[in-house]
Amino acid sequence: MERLTRRLGVRDAVVIGLGSMLGAGVFVVFAPATATAGGAGLLVALAIAGFVAFCNATSSARLAARYPESGGTYVYGRERLGPFAGFLAGWGFVVGKTASCAAMALTIGAYLWPGQARLVAAAAVVAVTAVNLRGIGKTATATKILVGVVLAVLTLVAAAGLLGGGFAPDRIGGPGGPGGFGVHGVLAAAGLLFFAFAGYARIATLGEEVRDPGLTIPRAVPLALGVVLAIYLVLAVVALGVLGPDRLAASAAPLVDVVTAAGLPGLAWVVRAGATVAVTGVLLSLLAGVGRTLLAMARRRDVPPGLAAVHPAHRVPHRAELAVAAVVILVVSVGDVRGAIGFSSATVLVYYAIANASALTLGRDRARRLPVQLLAALGLVGCVVLAVSLPLTSVLAGFGVLALGGAWYVLRH
Repeated sequence: MERLTRRLGVRDAVVIGLGSMLGAGVFVVFAPATATAGGAGLLVALAIAGFVAFCNATSSARLAARYPESGGTYVYGRERLGPFAGFLAGWGFVVGKTASCAAMALTIGAYLWPGQARLVAAAAVVAVTAVNLRGIGKTATATKILVGVVLAVLTLVAAAGLLGGGFAPDRIGGPGGPGGFGVHGVLAAAGLLFFAFAGYARIATLGEEVRDPGLTIPRAVPLALGVVLAIYLVLAVVALGVLGPDRLAASAAPLVDVVTAAGLPGLAWVVRAGATVAVTGVLLSLLAGVGRTLLAMARRRDVPPGLAAVHPAHRVPHRAELAVAAVVILVVSVGDVRGAIGFSSATVLVYYAIANASALTLGRDRARRLPVQLLAALGLVGCVVLAVSLPLTSVLAGFGVLALGGAWYVLRH
């Protein structure tokens, strides 16, 4: 079996994790989450989503250190729970993250050229795939540049919102939003916001390309997640303080509206450019991660084995990445952003539920200070609760596709 090359250290892995997360939450899901949970509910939902993501990250890091190969929870589920659990995790990841890729590509199109969003989206997928096919070293280098630009733009937005004169702390805690402040609304918003945190798994799915995975992955995953959670909390507070819950809930581009409301409309184009860069970074790492999971599934013949090929020069799963890119281009020709987000959240939460269940079988880890078994149990319960709390159409679509995949697996075996 052909192996990938281990090239990534802690810094590279953290950057890829940041590139996978920054963009989706800040530029896409704050508005619908506020509409679902209200103003104060947004912050509560963000904390819940961050905590569930931390539980998942702890479990994923333990499992990735034990099984340092491409595939993430697809591998962990197979090894700890059995082939069917592994297949269901891999299937959920591939279909859910393919939908995420389509959502990100469509967002790029909407920001760059709204009149030809689908055409731009397809072109973005082609360009990003070309970078990934050059090797994981090129992916990490490109992601570093993108993350630097995005952090600069987000810092600009936060400074404009806080110093521009439009920030009012009393707006932050208001109920606002058509969803009000209810338990179900907060859980549904947390499920949507989880979409913004799921990128840290990219570090685990690249496990076969990480140097010293037993040390690198457990350090990189919580570091990336902690940085992103802090950024999301700051920007959520700024957006609520400047716009208020009602205006934020109705906003199509919240961070653009923040700088405009702060009296700096000339910065709107900078924020739009930053959004495009951010989402491109997400798409870059996302396509790489889906391709690696497809590679792992092909190696075990859960998908056509021809997709297991590794390029002899660049050492990347080129056939798997090309296959994913082709499906994403097909989806962007017919899909929409919000539907893709809900569908992705439902399937990916199931993926992480299987990761936590797998981690529970590892037993206690006396070398760790954290109560890892308790975190795995809380992560499992949290994933299930958030998944079933999503909008009904997302739940039906996500669970329906998972059921179809499971039925196909059972019939094939």
